[in-house]
Amino acid sequence: MGPKKHIITILPDQVKLSVPYGSNLLDALTGAGIALDASCGGTGVCGQCRVRLVSGTLDSQPGVTQSSEDYDAGWRQACRSDVNGDVTIEIPEESRIENEVILERRPTPSGQYLDRHTIESLNRGYTYDPTIKKVFLKLPPATAEDNVSDMTRLSRQLRHEHGIKHLQVDLEVLRSLPEAVRAADWEVTVTLIYARALDAFVDPKERGAQRPVLIRVEPGDTTKRHFALAFDIGTTTISGQVLDLATGRELCTVNEWNSQVQYGADVIARIVYAMKPGGLDTLQRRVVETINKVIAQLQKNCGVDPNEISHITAAGNTTMTHLLLKLSPRYLRESPYVPVMRRAGAVNARSLGIQVGPWVRIYTVPCVASFVGGDIISGVLATGIYKREKVALFIDIGTNAEIVVGNRDFLLCASASAGPAFEGGGISCGMHAGSGAIERFRIDPATCEVRFDTIRHQPARGLCGSGLINSVAALLEAGIIDQNGKINVASGHPILREGKNGPEIILAPAGRTESGVDLTLNEGDIDNLMRAKAAMYAGYSTLLEHVGMTFDDVDEVFIAGNFGNSLDIENAITLGLLPDIGRDKFKFVGNSSLLGARMLYWSSELLHDAERLGRIMTNVEFWDNNNFMEQYMAAMFFPHTDQTRFKTVMERIRERKENCAKAAGEKN
Repeated sequence: MGPKKHIITILPDQVKLSVPYGSNLLDALTGAGIALDASCGGTGVCGQCRVRLVSGTLDSQPGVTQSSEDYDAGWRQACRSDVNGDVTIEIPEESRIENEVILERRPTPSGQYLDRHTIESLNRGYTYDPTIKKVFLKLPPATAEDNVSDMTRLSRQLRHEHGIKHLQVDLEVLRSLPEAVRAADWEVTVTLIYARALDAFVDPKERGAQRPVLIRVEPGDTTKRHFALAFDIGTTTISGQVLDLATGRELCTVNEWNSQVQYGADVIARIVYAMKPGGLDTLQRRVVETINKVIAQLQKNCGVDPNEISHITAAGNTTMTHLLLKLSPRYLRESPYVPVMRRAGAVNARSLGIQVGPWVRIYTVPCVASFVGGDIISGVLATGIYKREKVALFIDIGTNAEIVVGNRDFLLCASASAGPAFEGGGISCGMHAGSGAIERFRIDPATCEVRFDTIRHQPARGLCGSGLINSVAALLEAGIIDQNGKINVASGHPILREGKNGPEIILAPAGRTESGVDLTLNEGDIDNLMRAKAAMYAGYSTLLEHVGMTFDDVDEVFIAGNFGNSLDIENAITLGLLPDIGRDKFKFVGNSSLLGARMLYWSSELLHDAERLGRIMTNVEFWDNNNFMEQYMAAMFFPHTDQTRFKTVMERIRERKENCAKAAGEKN
C-alpha cells in the first residue's frame, strides 16, 4: 500500500492535484507544469514562490526574509511547505513565471544598436563553404553485368561527379539504402557533412581533413528543401532558428523559457539541483522539452517538415551544455572547477530525446572552462574580435557574467558571479522582463516627481533587471540614496517611508500596481545590485590589468544578450556597472550566441575557428585571485570608490542633486 494521497486545490486556476503525503509543494506544482518563480532553486532564500493558504494546512517554515505578519496572514513559500492534508492555495500572478519579452529593443539615450547587416559583417574574410550539403545523383541501375553493392554504386558516383574519394557512412544509411535508391528509379539526394570537426571523436592526426560523412539518402531530388536548426541554450531563455541551407538564409526565430528555470535562476542552483536524486534526469528532460517546443513552433511558423531538417548546432554555457548531454555538472562548482569535457563534437539528437529524424546530429559548440562556455565562443566568433587589431571588451551580462578581452594577438576570458539581480532575482519586488515589469524609472530634475513605464504598458507587477538599474541610478542622482547604497531618510522625499525592515522607497503606488499593493525597494535590494555590479566591474578591471591595460586601451565594448538590448548605457555607467569611457565605443549585438551558432553552417573555416578558439582562449579564474577581490571591494560604491574613474558621472550627480534640492526648496 502506497503513501496516503492528498488533494491540492489551486486558485484561481481551479486545478486539483493528487499528491502523496509529505510532498514538497513547489515540487508538486512544478511536476504538474505550474511554473513558479524560484530563482534560488528552492532553497528558501529568494522568497519569490509565494502562495496564499486559503484552507487546510501545510507543514511550513517561514521564509528567510519573511515577516511574521506576512506568515500570519496566510502567505507561505512553496519551497518551504510540505503537504500534510487536503489544502487549497491561491497563486498570485507575481509568483508565476511568465514568458519574458525577448529581443524587444527599446531605444536608449546612448550606446549603438548595430543593425543586422552590420552585426553579420563583423566577422569578415571567410569563404562561403557550407558544412552540410545536399547532392543530387543519377545512379546507373544495377544489372547482371554491374551488380556491385548499392553503397559501392553510390560511392562510385560521388567520386566520379564530385571527386569524393573517402566517405564515412552511418549505419542507419545502410539500413535504408536499398529502398531509397530504387524508390525513384535510382535518382537520389545524399546529405553530406563535410566538416570533420562535426564528428564526435576525432583522431588528432585527421583533424581538419575534409572526409565527408554520409548521413542520409533520399529518393528523388530534394536539394531545394534543406534545413538546419541553430540554438542558443540559455540559462533563462532558449532561442532557436530555422536556416535554409539551400539559400543561405535565416527563415524564422522562436524564443521560449528554459523550463529548467523552475529549479533555480542561475547555474549554481541548477548544479545543486542536479546533485539531488533524479535531479540530472529531470533537468535534462526539461531542457529537451523546451527544445522540442521551440522546434514545433519553428516548423509551424516556417512551414518546414521535421523530415527536412538535417542538423542542429547548439551554443550554451558549460553548465547548460552538460545538462543537455546529461553529463554530471558536479565538479564545475568544486575546486579546481573541472568540466567533464571541453568538446563533445556531434551526437545523435534523437538519443537525447530531441524530436527530429534519426539521421540528425547535434553539434555543441566547445567550452573553454567551467564557467566560460560555447555561448561565449559563439559570441567571439560572431563579433570577429579574434581577427582584428582593435582591442575589444566583450560582455554577456547575467547571473554568471562572462567577459572576454582581446584581439587577434590574445584572448583572455573569465566569469564573474554576479548573482540573479540582473534577472530580478534576490529583489523584494523583482521579476523577469515580462508584461508589467517596471523597465524605466525617472525622477523629474525640476519637480522631483516620479514617473515609470512598464513592459507592454501593463499595471506594475514588479521590477526587472533593467528597471532595477534605471531606478537605482535615478534615485542616486536625485540624492534619495547615497553612494554607499543607503537610503537618505533625511531627504524627506515623499516616496520614502519606514517599512517593516527599515526604510524603503515606493517605486509604484498601490493604485498603479496589478496587486493593489505598493511596490517598494529596500536597502537589501540595493545592496544586491551593488554586489552584482561590483563583480562585473571588478571582472573587467582584473582582466585588463592581467595584460597591463586600462579602459583607455579598449577600442570597442560589445554588449551581448537580451538583457543588453534593454540596458541604458548612461544609467549603467552611473552605477559603475560599465566603465566611464566614450559612449560611441559601446555596441549592442543582441544574441551573439545564436548568431555564432548560425554562422557555423556557412563555412567549415568558421567551424574550425570555433574549435580553435576553444583551445587558445586563456581562462582567468577569479575565485582565488587577490586582485579581483581588491577590485571588487573598491567597486562596492556608486559608482566607485575611486571617483576619478567616473568624472562625467560625478559631475552629473552633483548637478542633479543641486537641481532637486533647489526644486524641493521652492516647493516648500
